[in-house]
Amino acid sequence: MTDLSIEIVSQANANEILEFEKENRDYFETFVPSRGDEYYETDNFHKIINSIIEEQLQDLCYMYIIRNKEGEMVGRVNIVDIALEECRKAELGYRIGRKHCGKGYATAAVKLAVTEAFDRHRIDQLKAGTSPTNIGSQIVLIKNGFEFVSRQEKVMQVNNRWEDSIHFVRKK
Repeated sequence: MTDLSIEIVSQANANEILEFEKENRDYFETFVPSRGDEYYETDNFHKIINSIIEEQLQDLCYMYIIRNKEGEMVGRVNIVDIALEECRKAELGYRIGRKHCGKGYATAAVKLAVTEAFDRHRIDQLKAGTSPTNIGSQIVLIKNGFEFVSRQEKVMQVNNRWEDSIHFVRKK
């Protein structure tokens, strides 16, 4: 297994996250809708991080950075949209920087995040979605015990084209 760790998003790592997002913006925008230029402005980004920290304190989400054994940030993994109900459900998302793809980081980070979700954050069920063309992401989910549940047509617009989404679920 790839030796890495996850670290909760905080003001201490906000500048590092911003640089990572800027460095990988074009790459990420081939898979997901653009966040727009404003997202990458330093003052605005710190406001976003402050909002994330507040949501983490309220048990609404948990966002992590992924570090390799050298301590370098290689990606992000997030537990978001936590339903504060008897059966606690949440959505899992992740992204690995372009230069770090294919090294097993996503599989290992998702494994760590699933453990955090189920054991620490008391989540009962995680869902995740991928583009039908993102086979690597689908493999990551399957390796981590997620099961395919559905396909939804034309749910998001990426680079002026509508994309389908494939949905997966993992129960505790």
